[in-house]
Amino acid sequence: MAKRCYYEILGVSRSCSEVELKGAFRKQAMQYHPDKNPGDKNAEAKFKEVNEAYQILSDGQKRAAYDRHGHAAFEQGGGGPAGGFGMGEGFAASMADIFDDLFGDVMGGGRRGRSTGRERGSDLRYNMEVTLEEAFHGKSATLKVPTSVTCELCSGGGAKAGSKPKTCSTCGGAGRVRAQQGFFSIERACPACHGRGEVIDNPCPNCAGAGRVTRDRSLSVNIPAGIEDGTRIRLTGEGEAGLRGGPAGDLYIFLSIKPHPFFQREGADLYCRVPISMVQAALGGEIKVHAVDGAEVRVKVEEGTQSGRQFKIKGRGMPVLRSREFGDLYIQANVETPQNLTKRQKELLAEFENESTHKTHPESAGFFAKMKEFFDLT
Repeated sequence: MAKRCYYEILGVSRSCSEVELKGAFRKQAMQYHPDKNPGDKNAEAKFKEVNEAYQILSDGQKRAAYDRHGHAAFEQGGGGPAGGFGMGEGFAASMADIFDDLFGDVMGGGRRGRSTGRERGSDLRYNMEVTLEEAFHGKSATLKVPTSVTCELCSGGGAKAGSKPKTCSTCGGAGRVRAQQGFFSIERACPACHGRGEVIDNPCPNCAGAGRVTRDRSLSVNIPAGIEDGTRIRLTGEGEAGLRGGPAGDLYIFLSIKPHPFFQREGADLYCRVPISMVQAALGGEIKVHAVDGAEVRVKVEEGTQSGRQFKIKGRGMPVLRSREFGDLYIQANVETPQNLTKRQKELLAEFENESTHKTHPESAGFFAKMKEFFDLT
C-alpha cells in the first residue's frame, strides 16, 4: 500500500512555515495520542503516521530531500539518506510540548509555569465521635484544631518588616531551570527558590520566612440530624494557612458513631433485641420499650411468638439525612428460658411437659420426625 504524502497527513501545504508545521503536528498528535485514545488501534496508527511525517518535515535537510525524491529518499538504495532517521530538535521540543499539554495538570501545572510563592495550604482531617442520640437529633459542636495560620507580623509575606523578597539569581525569577536529557529538554523547579522565583534574605523572625505559624483555633460546626458512620463534613478555607499568603486549605471532619447499648443501626433503620419470658411468648401480651428519642413505644406480642421474631414499628428509626423521612424500628423477641426454678415451678413445668403434644411444639416434633425418617429409624 502506497504511503500517504507527509504534507497531506499533517494537513499543510508544501510551502508552509516551520510555525505552521509545528502547530499542525501538535494539533494532530494531541488528537491521536494513545493516552487520549486508550485501546483505539486506529488512533494509534494515525499517531505513528503523524510522528513519522513530522520527524521528516521538521528537519530542513530531510524536508529538502523529501521534496525532491518523495518517500524514496528514505528507503534503502534511494537517492537520500538511507536507513532510519533520528529526531531533530524541533521534533523533540514539540513532543515535550505535547507531553506538557497531556500531563501538565497532573504533574502540577504547565512546565513553563512559575510559582508565585503563594502556595495553597494543606487540607486537614479531624476525627469526631458522636452518640447515636446526637446523630438522631443533630448538634452544634465547637472544635479546637491545631493548625497553621497566617503570620500576623509579616502578614503572610515571610519577609522581615522593611524588607522584600529578591529575585532568585539561579533562575532569574522564572522559578524553573532547564536541563537537556537526550532528545528532550526537561524543565524542573528551581532548587534554589523551590519554584517561587524569589528568595528571602531577611526572613520574618516570627515565622522564619514561612508566612505562617502554628496555633490552636476554635471552630463551630453543625452536625445535621441523620448523619451516618463515616460521614464527611467539609469546612472550606478552615485548613492549614497557605505559604506566604497563599489560600488556606480545607478542613474535613470525619464522623463516627459510638456503639449503642440497645440499638444497632442499618441505614435509617434501628434494631433492638428485647428479652421476653417463655410464658409471655406462649400466651402473648404487650411490652413497653423506648425508641432512640426516649419516647415510649408499646409492642403487642402475639401468642406463640418464637425467639427471633421481629416486630416493626414504622417511622421510629433514624431520620434520613436532609429529608423529613424516618426509618423504622425493629423489635426482635428473644425468648428467655427460665433459670433458678423452685421445686414447685419444676413440678408445674413437668406437668406441662406431660400434657404437651406435637401441637404445642410443632417445630420440635416435626424436626425429630424428619430426622428419624432421614436415617430410616422408624
